[in-house]
Amino acid sequence: MSSAAKIDDVILLHGGGLSSDVAERIGSKLPPSVRARKLSMSRTKEFKAALLDDDDVRSGPALAIFIVQTIKNESPPEDAGPGGGGVRLFAVLGLGDSNLLLDRRHTSAKDCNQVARALDSRLEGLGGTRFCDRGECDERTGLLECEPWIEMLVEKIECRMR
Repeated sequence: MSSAAKIDDVILLHGGGLSSDVAERIGSKLPPSVRARKLSMSRTKEFKAALLDDDDVRSGPALAIFIVQTIKNESPPEDAGPGGGGVRLFAVLGLGDSNLLLDRRHTSAKDCNQVARALDSRLEGLGGTRFCDRGECDERTGLLECEPWIEMLVEKIECRMR
């Protein structure tokens, strides 16, 4: 399947309470002609079905957008669910909190998004195609990195609709 195919279906997969809010924000900014589905990664059956089913009814591939949090000890939240096998086209947005790393002299979004980095690498290793660069946000900065990443994502989706 061509990575330049039209995007008409977006699956917003979230793991963690904050990620649900960010998924909602992304969904509200997508063009109305894009079918957007928001799913918790903890709902394993729905999660896998959304990624693997419906190929015959879409004119383009589903874009799976993973919004994942890193919590203490570089771990995902309990409701982040399983990894995403079967994903062909993906984007990853990490939500971390460098406040949890204040014992270090300098911290940034890159220091607190280990789960997003690991997931991004794993999805690529499983044969997925990265739709856009991984986003990494930090709660300590008020997630200021989120909005530019969301704008870039929406712009890329809109370009693929033309």
